[in-house]
Amino acid sequence: MNHGASSRVGRADSPRGPRQLSRRTLLGGAVGSAALLALAACTPTPRFLSPTSAAVAATEAARQTTGAVTKVALDAAPTTIDLAGAQVQTWAYGTIPAPVIRVRQGDRVQATLRNGLPDASSVHWHGVALRNDMDGVPVLTQDPVSAGGSFTYDFVTPHSGTYWFHPHSGTQLDRGLYGALIIDDPREPGGYDDEWVVILDDWLDGVSATPDDVLQELSGGMGGMGEMDGFMRMGNLLMGADSDALGGDAGDVYYPHYLLNGRPSADPETFRASAGARVRIRFINAGSDTAFRVALAGHRMTVTHTDGFPVEPLTGDAVLIGMGERYDVVVTLEDGAFPLVAGAEGKRERVRAVVRTSDAATPPADVAVPELSGQLITADLLRAAADVQLDGRSPSRKLTVRLTGGMAAYDWALDGRAFDMDDPMKNAIPITEGDRVRLTFVNDTKMWHPMHLHGHTYQHAGGGPRKDTSIVLPGERLVVDFDADNPGRWLTHCHNLYHGEVGMMGVLAYTD
Repeated sequence: MNHGASSRVGRADSPRGPRQLSRRTLLGGAVGSAALLALAACTPTPRFLSPTSAAVAATEAARQTTGAVTKVALDAAPTTIDLAGAQVQTWAYGTIPAPVIRVRQGDRVQATLRNGLPDASSVHWHGVALRNDMDGVPVLTQDPVSAGGSFTYDFVTPHSGTYWFHPHSGTQLDRGLYGALIIDDPREPGGYDDEWVVILDDWLDGVSATPDDVLQELSGGMGGMGEMDGFMRMGNLLMGADSDALGGDAGDVYYPHYLLNGRPSADPETFRASAGARVRIRFINAGSDTAFRVALAGHRMTVTHTDGFPVEPLTGDAVLIGMGERYDVVVTLEDGAFPLVAGAEGKRERVRAVVRTSDAATPPADVAVPELSGQLITADLLRAAADVQLDGRSPSRKLTVRLTGGMAAYDWALDGRAFDMDDPMKNAIPITEGDRVRLTFVNDTKMWHPMHLHGHTYQHAGGGPRKDTSIVLPGERLVVDFDADNPGRWLTHCHNLYHGEVGMMGVLAYTD
């Protein structure tokens, strides 16, 4: 696990904070800004809104709706999948990925989770600014959906864009429980001939380990050593994954497979279109420990949206996508057959699909793709489109959250306090409806973290993109602004699954 010097690629702001790493006490606390914690002893305990409060219901009732209702069944169950001839046991919503859920902005979604798993589960609608009691975070916003039980998620879709869904229960995300939610805006100009949804994933379940095995190893139970292509493998852990674009350590879990739409490189998906077609590709990173660098050989891509919201179009050779992030690109296809590749950033492996506009020979799996080392688009290069820029009013609330911990003790946390899964409101940060909140993530660690805020879309300060998940590089800080316009209790956390599970989570909660 290489903790090299941080790169300045992909950062939003450069001032560095002190690197004071605090060892966590298991399940010993929750996130809070340093200023809030200092004042806690002399200020009264705030009253927080319930996820089922009248304010939550009123906000939902005020959303513009088409009146249309889309009903979906999500049957979570153990299953067997085929990975290029290998039969693998895992959990899924039928297929991997689950069938795409597609609705229009303002439609109502009624999705029933039927839990056929041996464990309790949930569904989180990643990036959707939906009603709080439908956000799918057990204990915080709803009771866990017990084995054999069911729960219907019922919400209006407030914004168009590329979103996705997955459990927020233990390590279940690192199995096959995920799918895309596409929300169309009928007013969007479009201007493309076809559209593809591409979901990327890192895979080990049923092959080398279960996600619970990995979490145990990361927490201290190290496996045997072995060499792997210049890396050092220790059980299911990986040492030596390194990326300048991520500021050093690229990830710490060994994955025997990487998947594109549920298929490994040995069994690639084929996308077909006509030469000259203008295609929109919606990329979603559903991985747990891997950023992906995506490129289409022989082509340049123009980024048009990130995390659902439009940006000023920017053209480059490749795009870096952290866990939980989504990027929409448009590409005009040449004549031939081309690999669409997603490199596991810093891990020296990649997964591919084939884009075909003619009967040309299929390129070999190991064909060189110069675009992977070409002009790289990262979030700090993007600017929000004019019609989704936040207005220029000043923040009325300023919060700082420090990212703390390290690999040696595996004590990832926020503000030096590991999140308490059983008492998620302990030390929750209060915010008030109507505030313009300036939230600063300060990374005091030697590793990058894709930070995600539930229930809201923020804007990178200084006119940057509108997002809900952003990479914060080691030793750097990221400043974002959002409007507190969706009352409830909202999780913020690292979307590296294993960092979050040991404590890098916290709560921003609206006061009553």
